[in-house]
Amino acid sequence: MSRVKRGLATKKRHKRLLKQTKGFWGQRKNVFRRASETLMRALAFAFKGRRLKKRDFRALFITRISAACKSNGISYSVFINSLKKMNVVLNRKMLSQLAIFEPKAFEKLAVLAKNKIS
Repeated sequence: MSRVKRGLATKKRHKRLLKQTKGFWGQRKNVFRRASETLMRALAFAFKGRRLKKRDFRALFITRISAACKSNGISYSVFINSLKKMNVVLNRKMLSQLAIFEPKAFEKLAVLAKNKIS
């Protein structure tokens, strides 16, 4: 049986990983084992960060909507509850955009929400 040498495949795999760790500090960029550990950790944090970003933005949208509601004399919770009861299906991102760029349209929604609770 013929002998299989795997040096080429290993070299390719190592180079691919080390290319991804460009810019890391010390051995983390040029020693395969250290680089591998660091890259796995970095990718895990990147995945987690993408999830956290969604949470952070939702909190921002809620804060913006709440501020706009207060200026229209209604609380955030009452506003959202009224919209749900009226089957208005605007997500918080769109409501936030309305509050910033179309304050008159948001005001109309706030008035509708007020009338619903009265």
